[in-house]
Amino acid sequence: MESRSAPRWGSFSSSYFVGAASSFMSTILTFPIHKTIFRQQLHTLTIQAAARQLGKEGVKNLCRGLAPPLMAKTVQGTLLFGTQGSLQHIFSRGGVPGAKSRAFSGCLSGAIEAVLLVPFERIQNILQDGRNNVNFPNTRSIMQEFKTYNKKQWLSHGIYRGFTVILVRNMIGSAIFLSCKEPLRDLLTYPGLPVWAPSLGSGAVNGAFTSLVLFPLSVVVANMQAEVGNNLPHVRKVALRVWKKCGGRVFMLYRGASLIILRSCITWGVTNSIHDTLSKQLQ
Repeated sequence: MESRSAPRWGSFSSSYFVGAASSFMSTILTFPIHKTIFRQQLHTLTIQAAARQLGKEGVKNLCRGLAPPLMAKTVQGTLLFGTQGSLQHIFSRGGVPGAKSRAFSGCLSGAIEAVLLVPFERIQNILQDGRNNVNFPNTRSIMQEFKTYNKKQWLSHGIYRGFTVILVRNMIGSAIFLSCKEPLRDLLTYPGLPVWAPSLGSGAVNGAFTSLVLFPLSVVVANMQAEVGNNLPHVRKVALRVWKKCGGRVFMLYRGASLIILRSCITWGVTNSIHDTLSKQLQ
């Protein structure tokens, strides 16, 4: 049986590039789905009601908020495959990485990702909420608002609103995804299948599962970050308000989960497939 060798340091640069490119393309394709999900999370709407709300706002406003996630997801793909690969190589000491090294490197990668991407997610969520269309028509108007805050408010109520929740979500999510990525791919590998097919299936299943597990945290984040002001409630109050808005029912909390599955299957399936295919060719 042929053993797998650990990735070479020279291959990491290509992983950074492939992760960035695949995430960039996936974000553009799935943005309308993401925005519909966001409206469901914010207003506990059905898919049809959220779609009608976006339709009334027109095509011009449909792309509002695209730039922040486009930049954020590109950075996310770069970190997920590049930084995690580098950390995994260090923790496994150049050998074949085990489950612990994959999980630990995934946690650290998720933490780095949170520190860098929270500002993008904050601006994206403000722009996607239709209630902010008039007062905050663009990114510049949001940043001007944040400039009026003092130093403490700038972090807790401004650009880094919801950081703690996002940090936990990203660390857990990256650990789950990167720990299960290769085992799932190997499980789905059968003779005669194209090289990219097992990676596509692995990314789709893994991405959907991870998103569903962490969906409640994403709902809290969406509700925290859509609001703008100097006197915003803390995480616990926001979480309680969301729970009351859902009538204390888990089913209502998972509004938008069906679209999350679709979006995650497309996004992570395509991203994972492109990355693994190109990585094998380069190796």
